[in-house]
Amino acid sequence: MISPHSARKATRVQEAPPPSGPPVWDGPPPPSHPPVQRTTMDRVKELPGKVSIRWRLTLTYSALFFAAAAALLGSVYAIVGSSISAAWPTIDLGLPPAQDDYLQNAWHSWQQDAVQRARDALLGNVILALLGVGLLALIIGYFVADRAMRPVAQMTATARKLSESTLAHQRIALEGPSDELKELADTFDAMLTRLNIAFDTQRRFVANASHELRTPLTINRTVLEIALSDPEASEDLKALGRTLLEVNARNEKLIEGLLLLARSERELAVRKPLDVQEVAQTAVEQVQPFAQEHGVSLTTDLVSAPTIGDPVLLERSVSNLLENAVKYNIPENGKVWIRTGMVDGALVVQVANTGQHVPAYEVNSLFEPFRRLHADRVESAKGSGLGLSIVRAVVQAHGGNVSAAPRDGGGLVVTIRLPRR
Repeated sequence: MISPHSARKATRVQEAPPPSGPPVWDGPPPPSHPPVQRTTMDRVKELPGKVSIRWRLTLTYSALFFAAAAALLGSVYAIVGSSISAAWPTIDLGLPPAQDDYLQNAWHSWQQDAVQRARDALLGNVILALLGVGLLALIIGYFVADRAMRPVAQMTATARKLSESTLAHQRIALEGPSDELKELADTFDAMLTRLNIAFDTQRRFVANASHELRTPLTINRTVLEIALSDPEASEDLKALGRTLLEVNARNEKLIEGLLLLARSERELAVRKPLDVQEVAQTAVEQVQPFAQEHGVSLTTDLVSAPTIGDPVLLERSVSNLLENAVKYNIPENGKVWIRTGMVDGALVVQVANTGQHVPAYEVNSLFEPFRRLHADRVESAKGSGLGLSIVRAVVQAHGGNVSAAPRDGGGLVVTIRLPRR
């Protein structure tokens, strides 16, 4: 017979340990494939994809210039020989045939020797000239390619500087002849104008929705609270009022989440120096009462990690991770771990929790709006399904990435990586 102490000990042995070491786990490693043997011809075929368009144009212009110069010098080499042969004088001294043949043969030999010496001297000069022409062709080809790619570089620089705040007045405005590049720049400017109109429409919609949706819900909440405070109200009426109040609170959270998601998907309007350690500590303090209410313990390992960003949005994203970790935990003795620090030059926030098993094929879909595990759809009161979507939008707005992986023993491990600024 197994004693209770032995059963508890076995349970502790089977329980998966908390995350340890640097927070670098993003899930199982990718499957390994045997190395593919590539031939020399395969490597040659891959070269065009590895060379930039600027250098491809440079090499093309240089090759054409070099081929033209080589053809010209080759023609000169052939013409010199034929010209010397044509200009070589003939002799007729009226000697007997035997002596005349000997003299003509000697004269012809001298002619061939003179032509060959002239060609040999010219060949050395032609080779040196070709080397100089090749170097000159490379330099000229680079400057010609640079001149041709300058409008494209201008469009690229403008696109990099564009943001939601500068979209209203920043344009390429390419000057020059009405050619293909000018047409491309004008098309890009027209697209930017349409994007600016779309962003303005979205901003007005978010502002109007924030007012139009929050106002009636606030009025409903006030009316329900007044009705519940009435001492003459019956118990059935109070029970109905409390139910409606919970539904109203859930709708308020849903609207707040949608508005926050819309705000997070736009460019950051606030950029301040901050420490992820302090942001995470504030989020832990906010979620701590909620965790205690559900019987979940929070374990922290917070290390300083400075960066630049929106502290409110980052705090909201960490709070969402902690709230999800508490909501979807095991019924009793649940645990949540949070760590922050620097790993390989990147800021890392990692939240892990105990809980039900999460299939690996379901993990990526959890970051989609209104997405829940099939086991949680019945208990939709746990949340609106926007928590991880907001986290992903906030992290991407800060130039980072977020990933999740099933935890051994059940639950999730979610890792946020932010670039160091």
